[in-house]
Amino acid sequence: MFAATAATFLAASSSLPLFAAAQSAASIAYTPVTGACPSGFTLIRQTGQPGNQTLGAEETAYISGRKENALPTAWKTYLTNLQATNATLPSYVTSILSGENSGDYPNFGIACSGGGWRATMFGAGVLNFLDGRNTSAVTLGTGGLLQAAQYLSGLSGGANLVGSLAQADFPTIEMLAFGENTTDPTTAYGGWLAQINQQDPYTNQTLNNEYVQDLIDEIAGKYHAGFAVSYNDVTSRDNGRHFVNGTDAANFFDDTLVHGAGYTWSGVANVSTIQAYQQPFPILVATLLSPNGNMSNLIPGGTFIVPQSNPIMEMNIYELGSYDPTLAAFTPMKYLGTTNESVCVTNYDQIGTVVGASGDWNTIYNTSEATLVSSYVYPVVTALNATLPQTDIVLDSAVFENSFNSPTMRGQFIDADETIIMMSDGASNGEAVPLQPLLVKARGLDTILAVDSNQDYATEYWSAGGSLINVQSRIKTLFPTAYNFPPVPTNTSEFIAQNLSTRPTFFGCDTTSTDDSITPLIIYLANGGPPRNGQTPLTNQQPGNVSIAETQAILDQVYDIAMQGYPTDATEVNDPEWPACLACAVVDRARERLGTARSGICETCMDRYCWNGSTEGLVATTSGAAATASMGVWGLIGAGFLMVLVGYF
Repeated sequence: MFAATAATFLAASSSLPLFAAAQSAASIAYTPVTGACPSGFTLIRQTGQPGNQTLGAEETAYISGRKENALPTAWKTYLTNLQATNATLPSYVTSILSGENSGDYPNFGIACSGGGWRATMFGAGVLNFLDGRNTSAVTLGTGGLLQAAQYLSGLSGGANLVGSLAQADFPTIEMLAFGENTTDPTTAYGGWLAQINQQDPYTNQTLNNEYVQDLIDEIAGKYHAGFAVSYNDVTSRDNGRHFVNGTDAANFFDDTLVHGAGYTWSGVANVSTIQAYQQPFPILVATLLSPNGNMSNLIPGGTFIVPQSNPIMEMNIYELGSYDPTLAAFTPMKYLGTTNESVCVTNYDQIGTVVGASGDWNTIYNTSEATLVSSYVYPVVTALNATLPQTDIVLDSAVFENSFNSPTMRGQFIDADETIIMMSDGASNGEAVPLQPLLVKARGLDTILAVDSNQDYATEYWSAGGSLINVQSRIKTLFPTAYNFPPVPTNTSEFIAQNLSTRPTFFGCDTTSTDDSITPLIIYLANGGPPRNGQTPLTNQQPGNVSIAETQAILDQVYDIAMQGYPTDATEVNDPEWPACLACAVVDRARERLGTARSGICETCMDRYCWNGSTEGLVATTSGAAATASMGVWGLIGAGFLMVLVGYF
């Protein structure tokens, strides 16, 4: 799609301006470092093909350590919180969560979707609903489930959430969103600073242009060290001010500070909560943007730019790569940017860069010169090209040196002969909920909470299952042996008609073991409509910036949506059995392994919350029309469907 018009947008000059004698501290900290590779270094780890795949050694060690040192206590704490609500649980729920069955605890993961700032805040509100440090969630009986999750994946706006949460040492959501009081704000996490617009932090356009130029100057060291730079690097430096330690509202415009430069994604492995196995294993997701992709596998309609056959790229704190059979390989995250086993690169995997790659939607404008020139991308690309000119680099993508440029990858990886690999927003292939990494059979997840705040309505920012539909299609059509996924409806109209996104819905309740693994049960919790308590909806907007008070109001409303459940009585706002029903879903695959039949409240919960696989589905308490009636206090911000995933510039 972009290859045909790329020449229009690329710099033609290969001349380099003289490098400024005095680099900024941020430019120095952002510059990759080269040196001799460590003894025994291996650039590419082959995962094996489906049915015989292996996890990386460091991830395996982390999950093993988490299961031994953290999860038993986490599950018991969650059970204690649930029991304190006086829920009448079947004995098998208590037995599983207390570890009485040889420690066969549920294998649980959480996926947080894209959708810009809207998704960042919606995902955060849901995590707050599950956080054992939140007294309201503890009282409700849902607190502690976050601490019991093995994996936490994020994409685009969800990557903002997961990336900032992991690097800030797993604080509470309140501290994550608003920062902490500290005597040293240059190293502590200062909050998201959502009140400062990422595109235009000033009200004066001249000052905004100067701000962008400052960001470009901060990536000059990387450029002059011989590495390709792109729009994503500019985004990275802005991300550093919002989602990485070292910036608060008072020092945001202080250009003497590094503003998150030098903080690496692999370095998150050294924070205290990772060292103590206290965090769910964090994974960020992007898609491979390739000139060699099979465009016949592109979802029709003009919205998506990456074929579903392209590898879905995961960026965990130890590795970058994909378990898709079309790559089935990883390279060490710490040495990202390395292309041989002699000279290694470090400091390339900047947190802002990796988070930005997951949310880089800008290549959607690379369809014609007129489209690019009229977009918000053009002034930034123009300034970047004028300051740091390059030849044959797609400036509006996220570019990385290709560690998989190897004869051993030919015939398997479509970009094995490329020197640069490009990445785009994780939803560029239609899958805005980052489920694929959590479906890897070697990870063995039983249950996945899919948190969806992507836009599926043409003119409104509500979710209606589109990502789940696209995951189902991709697996069924292209990778039927690589992943298992439960049946979901085949179109968003069914989701809307059956109200499957306006209340929690379970998919896969009656899907049992296959010949090689279990199909995970999906708990779908979507931003599908306003809360039923009559509040003015706040979660269906795409803000450019929101005040501290507005951010708090959005987080509070998401919590209200998350706690609603699916009442049996249509006159009720919240289902008092929802916390118990949630626990029933979380343990259901572990129950199956025990050979125990569902009983008690779990039997009725599963009947009520499970999609029955028919076109009629279940009768809901809130109609789809009612769920989409209100436009919110700020109205719809943006210009149509293509703007939904833009979370940066």
